[in-house]
Amino acid sequence: MASKAQPNYSTDFENDFLPLLKQAYNFAYRLTYNEDEAKDLVQDSYIKAFRFYDSYQRGTNAKAWLFRILKNTFINDYRKKAKEPIKYDYQEIEEYYNAEGATIEPDKGLRVDTVNELMGDEMTIALNSLQEDFREIIILCDLDDFKYEEIAEILNIPIGTVRSRLHRARHSLKDKIKVYASTMGYVDKD
Repeated sequence: MASKAQPNYSTDFENDFLPLLKQAYNFAYRLTYNEDEAKDLVQDSYIKAFRFYDSYQRGTNAKAWLFRILKNTFINDYRKKAKEPIKYDYQEIEEYYNAEGATIEPDKGLRVDTVNELMGDEMTIALNSLQEDFREIIILCDLDDFKYEEIAEILNIPIGTVRSRLHRARHSLKDKIKVYASTMGYVDKD
């Protein structure tokens, strides 16, 4: 009697999901604006994907399945961090204030720091200034080339909502870069 070959769980996972690593990192970076946080997010998402790989239906869209895990992990981490109080190392604060010439600089936050690092890249600044729902839909559709059906699956929204949000996101993005484009001579000043 011939025995049936057992599938290699680890090899199958590697074949399905390791080719998507760079795209997953790019998406994670666009969500977090931070290299280390993006790497952590990808790592956590891959661990979850591996843990629940048996629920993945082979032959379906692996990229959409992985990106949905990544997005949900990001949302859950964001909610958890939002509930945590801000933590300070009081020893560092004391040393800072005891130093000569110490001045108080307000904490501008991650988003402002990121935008400052990207000065001159008006498109990126405009994209980052969109509200999160619009930014996600532009990233998934126009930068990561997902189809509407895949985006609907990743974001867990109806396809009509995908189309509507994408239209509004593109319109908003166009308005944000119109002034820059006219000053650079790309479009007529109207």
